[in-house]
Amino acid sequence: MIHETAKIHPSAVVETGAILGANVVVGPFCFVDSKVEIGDGTELKSHVVVKGPTVIGKDNKIFQFASVGEECQDLKFAGEDTRLEIGDRNTIRESVTIHRGTIQDIGTTIIGSDNLFMINAHVAHDCVVGNHCIFANNATLAGHVKVADYAIIGGMSAIHQFCHIGEHSMLGGGSIVVQDVPPYVMAQGNHCAPFGINIEGLKRRGFDKPSLHAIRRAYKEIYREGKTLEEAKVVIAEMAKEHYPVQAFVDFFERSTRGIIR
Repeated sequence: MIHETAKIHPSAVVETGAILGANVVVGPFCFVDSKVEIGDGTELKSHVVVKGPTVIGKDNKIFQFASVGEECQDLKFAGEDTRLEIGDRNTIRESVTIHRGTIQDIGTTIIGSDNLFMINAHVAHDCVVGNHCIFANNATLAGHVKVADYAIIGGMSAIHQFCHIGEHSMLGGGSIVVQDVPPYVMAQGNHCAPFGINIEGLKRRGFDKPSLHAIRRAYKEIYREGKTLEEAKVVIAEMAKEHYPVQAFVDFFERSTRGIIR
């Protein structure tokens, strides 16, 4: 079903069965699969390929040569009916690639809302990306990676499969990440190592001084006091009872499967 206000360039191919919402724009030489649903106001600039099953939300902008919803590069994939789900107001720039999931995981790759994917960024199968994240040029996620809200992934960075990237964290350019990156942490290098708290980012997002001080103290417990992680967890759990932002560390440690960068 194609809404009457949708605009499709004569050179574009939209297969029968695709669903296009109000004011969707499909630019020159785009291809939209029959198993694709695109929400109101989303624009495919030109030469965009969208395969399905894929659901794209409202007011996204997808630039030329992006490949969205293609089969994954996992050799175990055997043509199963897996999915890609993308939220609202994302900007997906030139040559970005985002692949569908696999049945070895939840079967769905999930992208939240208000994210920026710069040129050549790659999101592999079964990744889960939150909201308000930034992926700089050539940032790459392997399969099964989870990226929480407001994370920033620097250009030319690569994230190993199954890693978790915590909320409000920031990875410098060229980082190679093989373990989980806790919330709020700035890190960089090969292999990626922590070097402080993303204070400027937290200030911009409205964290008050008591919260910033508590997050700094939690960081020191993990990285500066000579404690084992298990010892630091006990102290941080107590801190979280008084300072709610510290709870993000507690929750992250419960989810972590690969150990954290140290």
